[in-house]
Amino acid sequence: MLRTTRRGVFTALVALLAAGVSGCSSVAGTPVAAEIDVRTLAVGDFPVDRFTYSQDAGDHGPMLEGIRMSEAVVASSQVDPSLKFGRGSKVLPDAETAVDFLANVSEPILRNRRMVVGYAASGADRDDPEGRTRPNPDATAITVVALRFPDTDSAGKAAAELEAADIGVSPDNRKLKSTEHPDALLHWRPGIANIGAFLAHEQFVISLFVQRPKADSDDLVAWVDKTLTAQLAQLDRFVPTPTADIADLRVDPENLLARVVVADREGHEPDPDQFAVYGRNYLLNSADDQPDRARLFDEAGFERTAYADGSSVARVRDPAGAPILVDGFIESAGPAYDPLPAPVDVPGVKCLQLNDSGDPERQYRYRCFVPYKRYVGVVSSDSEAEIREKTAAQYALLANSL
Repeated sequence: MLRTTRRGVFTALVALLAAGVSGCSSVAGTPVAAEIDVRTLAVGDFPVDRFTYSQDAGDHGPMLEGIRMSEAVVASSQVDPSLKFGRGSKVLPDAETAVDFLANVSEPILRNRRMVVGYAASGADRDDPEGRTRPNPDATAITVVALRFPDTDSAGKAAAELEAADIGVSPDNRKLKSTEHPDALLHWRPGIANIGAFLAHEQFVISLFVQRPKADSDDLVAWVDKTLTAQLAQLDRFVPTPTADIADLRVDPENLLARVVVADREGHEPDPDQFAVYGRNYLLNSADDQPDRARLFDEAGFERTAYADGSSVARVRDPAGAPILVDGFIESAGPAYDPLPAPVDVPGVKCLQLNDSGDPERQYRYRCFVPYKRYVGVVSSDSEAEIREKTAAQYALLANSL
């Protein structure tokens, strides 16, 4: 199932149309052989000329590094295939946000050790109960957090202090040991079916929280071991930005954000939900079937996706992958959406409309998927008139950007 909410067009997964797009407008662009003349598309007031955002991150360098760290944290199904239900992920820009995933007593430690930024991801072997944000007590669920510190020494001290603070929350907490990862710091409360762990690795601290259906310490340690093994492998594939260079990170170095249609190009700054570029794992972390989503990405040659103001553009390896990605998104949209006839003026577009089983407070009424060469744009709206213009504008922008 493809989660489609107002929060971010791929909501984490995808960020659709009614009837045809037609009419004339003075859209910039030069027609290419075998392609439509995008100047004839009715794009409304949406800007569709080739564009480049300012690359200066200002004070948002750590936020950009946190967005990059979405690829530093393992998806739950990579730990164990049974953990196929993504429970979402989040950039942790500061200590105050990070304690949503740690004990509250951890905040002064993170500040004192100068935490740079972090990233958290969670998954389980079943979906959360309807209307709840916590896993079912009978579920197996893991939450993996990677916290970045200025250097190895700071990370090592932070891990020890975080463990001491966490274990001190209750006099019933007891330490456990891992033979597979002897440097890891583990603790649990006997009779309670979960376990916490910290491990310093270079300039990072890995924090784990594992929930199992039964309170078995050997079983919990075994799950910590395999989670750490997968997470360390994922972290070693990630190339962190040197601390001294974080302030110089570029906002949109591949001009992918500039290919996302928006109503206004002014005032954008790095934001994990509204203005960001992500890789594969960010999308896996919100999928209801992570292995199925991974297979789609492999088949389509998925590379990256950019989000801006409720729309998105994904890039694939070659043009053959774009319709594969569109079809995969359509197939996984879930029962709340029905197919809608695509606009006749924009090639390859496929659209969906929210039905009576959907929630218009959380989900957009219309969504359209717009393929163009190596790109797939995803646009959403509650207005039928706007979605027509937005779909045409997304196609025109992609055409004019290449």
